[in-house]
Amino acid sequence: MAGGREIKTKIKSVQNTRKVTRALEMVSASKIRKAQDKMKSSRPYARLMKQVVGHVAKANADYVHPFMAERAEVKRVGYIIVSTDRGLCGGLNSQLFRRILADMREWQGKGVGIDVVCVGQKASTFFRRLKVEMLASVTHLGENPQVEQLIGVVKVMLDGYTEGKIDRVTLCFNDFINTMTQKPTLSPLLPLPASDSLEATHDWDYLYEPDAQTVLDDVMTRYVESLVYQAVLENLASEHAARMVAMKAASDNATKLIGTLNLIYNKARQAAITQEISEIVGGAAAV
Repeated sequence: MAGGREIKTKIKSVQNTRKVTRALEMVSASKIRKAQDKMKSSRPYARLMKQVVGHVAKANADYVHPFMAERAEVKRVGYIIVSTDRGLCGGLNSQLFRRILADMREWQGKGVGIDVVCVGQKASTFFRRLKVEMLASVTHLGENPQVEQLIGVVKVMLDGYTEGKIDRVTLCFNDFINTMTQKPTLSPLLPLPASDSLEATHDWDYLYEPDAQTVLDDVMTRYVESLVYQAVLENLASEHAARMVAMKAASDNATKLIGTLNLIYNKARQAAITQEISEIVGGAAAV
């Protein structure tokens, strides 16, 4: 059995760890509400953008935007991967990465090349070690991410698709369901999904001014940026929820461990006291 001094050191160490986990839990609990508000406030814009694109996809315009055209052969696929900048949020990132790796292996088994764009430090660090081409990355978006911070990395992927270097683009992020549930999601981004899957409720057409190509080029770019921005907000809310739950579990485990160590310490101290009394009694008897 370990000595009393060693056990007291372990108890002190676990108590210090519990202070850290409780602080992180309270910080995430205070930030999750703001993250949810940002996420919910941007959902109507993303939904309406999806509705507009659904109308465009059903329209019968002479100009067909490249983002709507399905490639006959897929030679290279791209991933826009949204992750957290910090850890200590349970298996939030690892579950997403496992799904992405499984999808990548399926494409690589068909001889298809892989390009990635990473949003977040964890994804950038993880996929930099793999045998994939990282085109761009952006990290440390903070608690109030802006669309302007994402335009650069999104444009890299869109340019690759427009130039024919990439034939398919997938958006990967953690979808916020509720505080206890965050769903790793791989959503097809380009080419645009079939019009039946978009929110198109009628078959009327638009009048484009000055012309369909100019308008659609801008609308499609805004559409993709809105989806990526919404994914970043969903992932931010998921991060705080996952960290709050993980830190609460860590604090509870630390409390249980402290109780167990205190019991062991009391047993060790009692054994030492009993031994001392036995030695005193034995010495007195010998005299």
